[in-house]
Amino acid sequence: MSASQQKHDVFHAIADPTRREILKLLSEKELAISEITSHFPISRTAISKHLRILTEAELVSGRKVGREKIYWLHPEPLKELKHWLAFYEKF
Repeated sequence: MSASQQKHDVFHAIADPTRREILKLLSEKELAISEITSHFPISRTAISKHLRILTEAELVSGRKVGREKIYWLHPEPLKELKHWLAFYEKF
């Protein structure tokens, strides 16, 4: 995946307020999908779809632990995005 394509994916991933809130939760600690779901008035299936988009943008990763999947934040793409956006701060 090219750097420009990854940035597009990150923009798409952070465009949704639910996904931004998931990132905020994961910035504090690793969470199981059931713990993430408990913070939202939407289904586990909907949260899974949001997590898939965040995973595809390489913003989060997950590992299976028993019957649950634990997710954690990967801040590197956000740091790259911040660096890219810094160029436009002068305008």
